[in-house]
Amino acid sequence: MKRVIVIGSPGAGKSTFSRRLRQKTGLPLYYLDQIWHRPDKTNVSREEFDRRLGEILEKDCWIIDGNYLRTLQKRMEACDGIFFLDYPVKLCLESVQARIGKKREDMPWVETELDEEFREWILRFPKDQRPKILSLLAQYGEEKEIHVFSSRREANDYLDQISLHPG
Repeated sequence: MKRVIVIGSPGAGKSTFSRRLRQKTGLPLYYLDQIWHRPDKTNVSREEFDRRLGEILEKDCWIIDGNYLRTLQKRMEACDGIFFLDYPVKLCLESVQARIGKKREDMPWVETELDEEFREWILRFPKDQRPKILSLLAQYGEEKEIHVFSSRREANDYLDQISLHPG
C-alpha cells in the first residue's frame, strides 16, 4: 500500500495510528484537520480545502488522516488501502477528553474543552456517518485493501506486524 486513508470517529485514534503507520512505512502523512482548520479556529473555504486535497491525491504515495465524509469517496477512489477504526463511542469520548490541553501535530491549536457540539458529533457518529462509511467500504471492497478494526488492540497488533521501511 502506497496511498492510504485512515478514517473513523473523532477520538478513535486516527492520528496516533497514522503516525505509527508513517513510522513503519515511511509514507508521508497528511492531516485533513490541518488543511481544514486555521490556527485561529476558523476554516478555509471548501474550494481551498478541495484544491489542497487534490494536490495531495496527485502524489505517488501518502497517508491521509481524517474522516471528512464530503470528500471520502474521492479519497477512496484514489487510495489503495483503507483503515477504518470502528471503535465504541465511549472509548472515543474518553480519548477526546484525555487529549484536552495537549499539543498535537494533527491540530493547529490546543483544545481547551470538549464543546457540546463536538460531543454530539461523536455521539451521532454511529448513526450518521458509520452507515455511509460501511456502504462505501462495500462499494470498494473488491479493489482496495481494507482493514476494519473494532479495538485498539487489533490496530496495534496489525502495526506490530509491519516491518520497518528500509532507510
